[in-house]
Amino acid sequence: MALAVAAPQASAAPPPGGNAACYVTGGGALEICRSADEAEGVYVVPPPCRFVHDVQILRLKETGPPGPLQVIYRAEPPRQAARRSEEACPADLRATDPAAGGAVRIGRQVEALAVTLPPTDPRFWSEGLKGGASAEASGPRRRSRVSRQARREARRAAREAGETNKMTFRAQAQAPEGDPSGGAMMVAGRDWAGDPYYAILATATEPAAEGRRRVLVQARTYDFQGLDLRVTADPGTEWKPFGAEPEPGRRRGRSRPTAPPTPARVLDEMGRPIVGNCAAPGFELRGLTGSISVIDRVYHYFYTDVLPADCSAPPAKRRMALYLRTSRDPLAERTWSAPVTLIENLPAETEIRVAKARGMDRWAVAYTCSRPVTASGGPVADLCLHYTTDLSPGSITALTLFAEPVAAGHSTAYLGLRSGGDALGRFGRESFGWMTDRYGNLDAPAIYPDKGGFLTWLDRRAPRIDGGDASSLYGRPVYWATWTVRPRPAAP
Repeated sequence: MALAVAAPQASAAPPPGGNAACYVTGGGALEICRSADEAEGVYVVPPPCRFVHDVQILRLKETGPPGPLQVIYRAEPPRQAARRSEEACPADLRATDPAAGGAVRIGRQVEALAVTLPPTDPRFWSEGLKGGASAEASGPRRRSRVSRQARREARRAAREAGETNKMTFRAQAQAPEGDPSGGAMMVAGRDWAGDPYYAILATATEPAAEGRRRVLVQARTYDFQGLDLRVTADPGTEWKPFGAEPEPGRRRGRSRPTAPPTPARVLDEMGRPIVGNCAAPGFELRGLTGSISVIDRVYHYFYTDVLPADCSAPPAKRRMALYLRTSRDPLAERTWSAPVTLIENLPAETEIRVAKARGMDRWAVAYTCSRPVTASGGPVADLCLHYTTDLSPGSITALTLFAEPVAAGHSTAYLGLRSGGDALGRFGRESFGWMTDRYGNLDAPAIYPDKGGFLTWLDRRAPRIDGGDASSLYGRPVYWATWTVRPRPAAP
């Protein structure tokens, strides 16, 4: 069954208040405006037993394969029930679960945002960290008769729908079912020094005394057909392909799984592993999810994590902080700096993405928020966006992201997104991502040359594709939107 993605279109729904709404940002030099003609649409509606979120669209230097665009996102992992039958739905996930484990998937997309995601067997995957560092891996599996039939049906449906552009699944790194890991960030390596690889930093989890703890692991790819994982070795670490390799003298189709590799935790410049501040059970885990942006050949890794002082607080009371680490080579060992705290005391479960603004020497800071009570529609969930005055880390610290009381998560810097929601006017605006160039800096589709950017988000409240009203994550749509930023008009 294919995942159908709608072509770009402007939403016909009126914006909050009916007219263009603007707010000031960038130290008073810029304004962001939303109006009825601001483009929005449906990016993907997964089938009933699938989900998609945390979509990052990456523009490559090459316009031909594997470019012009590569998409990295999180999706459901292959499960035993799904392997036996494409018709069998695995155990469901509640739509209200704050996180969901799964697989990191990568696929090619052409410039037009009308694509089909055909179901394809994973070429490589690993099942996460166990026992503090070990991993379990499986070798390539045979394609079932049912999956072949499903692929034929998907191709036929795509032809009938006129969907000629396809995003082909290429590689997948899997987290254990029920394990809220798998968030990934992709950026070009040091291509100015001849490095052909793209770097992928992904979150995984490992056991801890209080449950599990998030850790950062590392992968790379140069052709987007397969992934190498950095694994532990004696001494140090080494790169190994995901999956099993055939034994000497055996055909690949009859290969047996080799001993599972041990994913190596990413270390900082002092040799300390980059791990989340807090251990927690199950879906309560937070930390290390964020974005990477390259400025002047320096990699800036921005991420949120729970404040250490709040590790023992109830999940809804655990304040967050925004951190920054830097590196000159994301694929080297012991290369990331110690964390610098940029903003403290953020509301619980805040998600933040930071990137260099499109065409400006400023940071763009996007984050989950709620509209203020005084806004049209009341305090509904939205995405907020601020620009800084320059590219210094201090300019991010100087931002005021939320109104008082901060714990409520309200902000006047909301984008006024219109798409999605349920019949009661409730919206979900989490697990968001955006489009960047290969260095992680903001970009937009060629059809929107004047827009500030292009972002996607998951709506857990919107109706499922099958029309069911159960609280399920599967089948929930992912939407997209643009925004307009411009210099603020001079005062008369």
